[in-house]
Amino acid sequence: MNLKPSKNFDTSKFNLPDDQLEVRYGLPSEIKFCSICNISNQQPMSSNEYEHNKESTKVTMSFNEQGICHACQFHKIRESVEVNWDAREQELIELCDQFRKHDGSYDCIVGGSGGKDSAMQSHLLKYKYKMNPLTVTWSPHLYTDIGWKNFQDWLHIGGFDNYLFTPNGKIHRLLTRNATKNLLHPFQPFILGQKTFVAKMAAKFNIPLIFYGEMPGEYGEQISHNTSGFGSDKDNLESEGYSLDYLGKNDIRDVFLGGKAIGQYLQEGVSMADLQSYLPADPNLLSEKSISFRYLGYYKKWVPQDAYYYAVENTGFEANPVRTEGTYSKYNSLDDKTDGFFYFTRWIKFGVGRAMMDSSQEIRNHHIDKDEAIALMQRYEGEYPARYEKEFLEYINMTQEEFLGLCDEFRSPHLWKIEDGHWMLRKTPWTA
Repeated sequence: MNLKPSKNFDTSKFNLPDDQLEVRYGLPSEIKFCSICNISNQQPMSSNEYEHNKESTKVTMSFNEQGICHACQFHKIRESVEVNWDAREQELIELCDQFRKHDGSYDCIVGGSGGKDSAMQSHLLKYKYKMNPLTVTWSPHLYTDIGWKNFQDWLHIGGFDNYLFTPNGKIHRLLTRNATKNLLHPFQPFILGQKTFVAKMAAKFNIPLIFYGEMPGEYGEQISHNTSGFGSDKDNLESEGYSLDYLGKNDIRDVFLGGKAIGQYLQEGVSMADLQSYLPADPNLLSEKSISFRYLGYYKKWVPQDAYYYAVENTGFEANPVRTEGTYSKYNSLDDKTDGFFYFTRWIKFGVGRAMMDSSQEIRNHHIDKDEAIALMQRYEGEYPARYEKEFLEYINMTQEEFLGLCDEFRSPHLWKIEDGHWMLRKTPWTA
């Protein structure tokens, strides 16, 4: 689907000389690609979603003087002798021994949807390390058939207790529409729940240990490979997207949901009770309960493809029967019909699509080489997610014309140009 500028859209700011082009979202003005994995320096890092509004700027993927991205640097350390995986596993065994309960109560908690990563996490903890994990799930916006099947198989074939939380559907639609209109970020309401729900459930059930999956450094976050968890006030290694105190000292009315202040929602008649599910747990409560947050990927070498094979063998996980739009893979982010639009809108705003993200990770893990990745990106990067378009647009109450017009409003002129009447990225790994 070759996209043209929407009707009546002012394209003049895209036709200026290079040195006069607007650069939005705090992105680097010079576009670079990693010399190893092709990832762009426009790739945004995780941020505090409660501060995310139209004026927000992004911290992006850092590169060293050799043109190598931080994710590749992190991965190189992970593969070096500097990381002793046998010693790391012994740390995990000792951690489990410290927290393991013998009265049948839950001793750790794993959040997930039954995808490959949460399936492997929970299964390893229960069956290899003899823990008793509670699994908890913040519901996707719109379950796919394969996503629902994998979720059920995780519990019934893998064998786990689970709490599935589905937020108020009316409010979820409202926040998703606002996040799309204000931020071009339709996935934000899910991310809010994904980041905060696990901690709330740990506090509710007095479960002292939370396990997350791979370390954020795998994807370029400025987090040391020696950091096993996050949330401590005295630990300053975490990026702003990995903190327990998301709200700080802000007045709750000034906190943003969907790019709109909570105070505005309250003025419009939305109750605080209906918004409460999206707010984080009180960090003081988590501290009082001495809840520990750990990355399983610190202790176990994390390879997404290995997680896929493990989940297939142990929890009945199935890949998508069809290729995922925007990329070449079939086993990542399968459970939500809005997933494709999350990656598509990131491509619009930052010039980084799903094929670039998937292929860069597979280069780091030696599954494909740089030239293969470029060929895959040329074929699939930026593909429009038409498969679930009808359901997605109905969910956010927009027409295709409205949505694509909105996309044009969020394009950064330093990334995009108009060539032969169609939108084109100014620079890509195959034209750099």
